[in-house]
Amino acid sequence: MKIDLTETTSSKINQALVSARRAVGAPAIGMVLTLVIVTDEENAYDALKAASDSSREHPSRIIAVIKRASRSPRARRDARLDAEIRVGSDSGSGETVVLRLHGELANHAQSVVLPLLLPDAPVVVWWPQDAPADPAKDPLGALSQRRITDTYSAEHPLDELAVRAATYQPGDTDLAWTRITPWRSMLAAALDQQPAEVVSATVEGESDNPSCELLAMWLADRLGVPVERTTSGGPGLTAVRMTTKNGDIVLDRADGSLATLCMVGQPDRAVALKRRETAELLAEELRRLDPDNVYECTVKFGVERLDKAGAPAAEAPAKAPAAKKAAPAKKAASK
Repeated sequence: MKIDLTETTSSKINQALVSARRAVGAPAIGMVLTLVIVTDEENAYDALKAASDSSREHPSRIIAVIKRASRSPRARRDARLDAEIRVGSDSGSGETVVLRLHGELANHAQSVVLPLLLPDAPVVVWWPQDAPADPAKDPLGALSQRRITDTYSAEHPLDELAVRAATYQPGDTDLAWTRITPWRSMLAAALDQQPAEVVSATVEGESDNPSCELLAMWLADRLGVPVERTTSGGPGLTAVRMTTKNGDIVLDRADGSLATLCMVGQPDRAVALKRRETAELLAEELRRLDPDNVYECTVKFGVERLDKAGAPAAEAPAKAPAAKKAAPAKKAASK
């Protein structure tokens, strides 16, 4: 069932939701959280589809906030709220409210969203793109227990990754981090089978890919070894090599779907390691609403190293005293 409301209010939207639920026989008691999506008109369809697919695992009330502030001074004064309500088969396993905020109302989205939140249920806010610099201090982010961003969608992903580290608050997470969960699980399992000390590691993937950087930071932080970040043509993350005293452990995924795990003393094994859709990533993040301490340690570990990796190497002086020899430059632990 779909209901369109123009020039409406939060109170009328709530009344329409109750009426729609009664009409289709879908009670709100089965929903476990409220998912707020802050997006624009261009990306709203894909974001709502991903959220609807993930709601089959996590029945929820999905509230899409689309801000349509006008450049015209007169239009900015004409605040208006339009809404589209979807209940039943049109909204996965929950219900969906699409809010279009016009004029000055676009600057006060929290006042519209607050009355629509499910009572006594957690709130998750997701920015598919154009996330605020500090999600926890954003008016909508302040309403939530969990805040999901995606540095991969930023114009400069590595700069955005540094911003995420500088403004991290418990409850923040990033889909660039979620994308490497299968890689982290596979590498941890490989080390359990090959209990040898790791002395160095290499992470290979596309340039300016925040998932590759996060995996390199995670390895450097967890293992305490130098990690080299190299680039490839992709897609995404393509290979990880961990050098141990017994030999190399290599996880190589050249095609973005099937990977090969190679270890000394064992036959090569094919591993399913496909690139996952946004709905799968979102569903994974909604399984846990507590702070992700491992993500916090990882993203904060690499900030200063990202800066060093981006800076040009210092040039040696033109004339150095004969008694002093230039010390070899140290490689950064990770880029």
